[in-house]
Amino acid sequence: MRQTLLKTQAEIEKAFLVGVDSKTSADSWSIDSSLEELSHLAKTAGAEVVGRLAQKLKKPSPTHYLGRGKLEELIKLREQCPYNVVIFNDELSPRQQRNLEEALEVKVIDRTALILDIFARRAHTREGQLQVELAQHQYLLPRLAGQWSHLERLGGGIGTRGPGESQLETDRRLIRKRIDRLQGQIEAVRRHRALYRQKRKRSHILVVALVGYTN
Repeated sequence: MRQTLLKTQAEIEKAFLVGVDSKTSADSWSIDSSLEELSHLAKTAGAEVVGRLAQKLKKPSPTHYLGRGKLEELIKLREQCPYNVVIFNDELSPRQQRNLEEALEVKVIDRTALILDIFARRAHTREGQLQVELAQHQYLLPRLAGQWSHLERLGGGIGTRGPGESQLETDRRLIRKRIDRLQGQIEAVRRHRALYRQKRKRSHILVVALVGYTN
């Protein structure tokens, strides 16, 4: 009887990096350097970088971040570089992220979400874990609203009442409630740490701290 091996490790995500060069020539931080740093961050998060694409624009498109031609090029590049996640070098608006996911048909994240993911992996203290989760929920809340904005634009009424509209309000309420709870837990941890610090000062114990970057 043939035995089937079960995969116990998640497959490595294949990431394609995208950036817009909207900086002036006086800026010292080039798009190549910025994408190189983004590549290091993606690898730190466990992804395999399979390609990158940059476009020079006065400012990113408010709807799709890239111009129409570059977006079509990015879609075609998937045949050469079979990516399953696209990481954008700037923070995307909820509208941009939704439109890009519809056009690319893959997961889309931005630099902020990537950094928060790395922080979540590296947070070991209780306060650190709470701070990261709080930041993730605060990042998610406006994007959650953006994902349901197509219902809001309909203005309610026939065809918009029911699961869709109520689910948006439910999700918003749950996230806000979680944010309030996290803020309370963080404050409790800080009070506990302050009391511990006072006791440590009275006992004259020396403390050494190490500070580093995400990787």
